[in-house]
Amino acid sequence: MSNPASPPAVGVVVDRPPLTFPPGFLWGAATAAYQIEGAAAEGGRTPSIWDTFSHTPGRVVEGHTGDVACDHYHRLGSDVALMAELGLKSYRFSVSWPRVQPGGTGPANAEGLDFYRRLVDELLGHGIEPWLTLYHWDLPQPLEDVGGWPARDTAARFADYATLVADALGDRVRYWTTLNEPWCSAFLGYGSGVHAPGRSDGADAVRAGHHLMLGHGLAVQALRAARPTAEVGVTVNLYPVTPASEAPADVDAARRIDGLANRFFLDPLLRGSYPADLMADLAKVTDFGHVRDGDLATISTPLDVVGVNYYSRHVVAAPDPDAEPEPYWRAPSCWPGSEDVRFVTRGVPVTDMNWEIDAPGLVETLRRVHEEYTDLPLYVTENGSAFVDEVVDGQVDDADRLAYFDAHLRAAHEAIEAGVPLRGYFAWSLMDNFEWAWGYTKRFGMVHVDYDSQVRIPKSSARWYAEVIRRNGLAAQ
Repeated sequence: MSNPASPPAVGVVVDRPPLTFPPGFLWGAATAAYQIEGAAAEGGRTPSIWDTFSHTPGRVVEGHTGDVACDHYHRLGSDVALMAELGLKSYRFSVSWPRVQPGGTGPANAEGLDFYRRLVDELLGHGIEPWLTLYHWDLPQPLEDVGGWPARDTAARFADYATLVADALGDRVRYWTTLNEPWCSAFLGYGSGVHAPGRSDGADAVRAGHHLMLGHGLAVQALRAARPTAEVGVTVNLYPVTPASEAPADVDAARRIDGLANRFFLDPLLRGSYPADLMADLAKVTDFGHVRDGDLATISTPLDVVGVNYYSRHVVAAPDPDAEPEPYWRAPSCWPGSEDVRFVTRGVPVTDMNWEIDAPGLVETLRRVHEEYTDLPLYVTENGSAFVDEVVDGQVDDADRLAYFDAHLRAAHEAIEAGVPLRGYFAWSLMDNFEWAWGYTKRFGMVHVDYDSQVRIPKSSARWYAEVIRRNGLAAQ
């Protein structure tokens, strides 16, 4: 009798089983308000920092703005019908703060809330679970005018806003995310200035990061007070950080960037403290005098879920005074206190954003969050890629994006097999949209959008993803 553990003979075809995800795995796609809604001055909406930033010459590629974007505000019904056609089980969207609470203070704007009521009702009517994000970077401009996120009062205003949304939608929305990618809001918005509001001050960036997390903690408490059954979480964008070599200086560079990219948020949110080495690194930037007694307890208010946005890996090296840094990382820097660290490219395939494709990094990231920080359920709340797409005979064959999704979903399955409590996956993005400082020049969508006609065309990746959802898994490889 043959040994069942023996490898198959050469030439024998092995019928490998498909990769099946756990029952109830939540399959979704994600968007953000400013990137898709348009109707920038309709329904009582007032300007956000992104309206101001995008209308400032030189801030966004080709002068693009989110004034119209994907016109989702007027196409809500057909867009949700398209989600249902693709079989989405959940849709992660963000609420526009200045649409709901013009000016960032005071009572709710009923017309703005009505838009989100219609969206939630439409989703539920199609059997799609709403996943609501309170803040995806569109701070009301009047709050920025009085200090923005570096000002402590903004955190309190955010909690007030959270209460308004919870009172209106909490009876129909189960899943709530407070912040999306606070690293970007703080360090790209107030550090390097490449995102709104376009300020460039390392100390402001650190303060903004702290007050974003304080606002998160206060919002969690507000949501729980308004809707005790809500499942509340936060979404952080995380990166595995790898030294370019085993040289001690490169290893230390990786430690520094890991501190700013990952531990600056993970430790306060899930451990109630800042890492000592990170505070030492930032001593030349700030004395942390903005951190008050009780802040970290508020920031670490217990959560129900944790969202992880994953796109790529950082490979870094020690400073080299003779080397010219990459243009994106030139001062003013989004790495205060570590501006001199070099980001190294490895010659591996990249997306149209020039981000290295590194699916194993998703396994590494999810395992780290679970094994080092929390037993809470995890969700991949964003994962996706920009590539140059071409419409041919009314179709878009985005093979590179499809391959990206396939590789990262296989990585997600590997993480589950390793014991990670991963409960869902949201593809970024449902449709092509306004890609922040890149305007409409970068396409992340599974659905192609013609920005002149607003015609939507599901790409090959969308049809493939619909099949993945239908069978709750991936074909054998």
